[in-house]
Amino acid sequence: MLKTILLLTCSNIFMTIAWYGHLKFNEVQIWKAILISWAIAFFEYCLMVPANRSGYAAGMNGFQLKMTQEVITLVVFTAFAVIYLKEPFHLKYLLSFVFLLLAVYFMFKK
Repeated sequence: MLKTILLLTCSNIFMTIAWYGHLKFNEVQIWKAILISWAIAFFEYCLMVPANRSGYAAGMNGFQLKMTQEVITLVVFTAFAVIYLKEPFHLKYLLSFVFLLLAVYFMFKK
């Protein structure tokens, strides 16, 4: 499962850059931003597909894979938003993340 989490983390870094990295470059024409984002997202898919296969082979089901991916996405995006976009992190975000982590807990509880 560690392999799956590492691959999901790396894929989410690429996807976050693809989806949100262009926000600081409003002078770039939208069609160029789309093409650059697609090019970056290609690497996300090259990591996401093996991550999901690895996790599924290790016994995770689709729901568990998706929930794990969503939590990783939020962690990666939080770091990206605070460090790259220079956005403030509010307590309400932390509280929301706690509820999501509880959802993950219940997803994996047998």
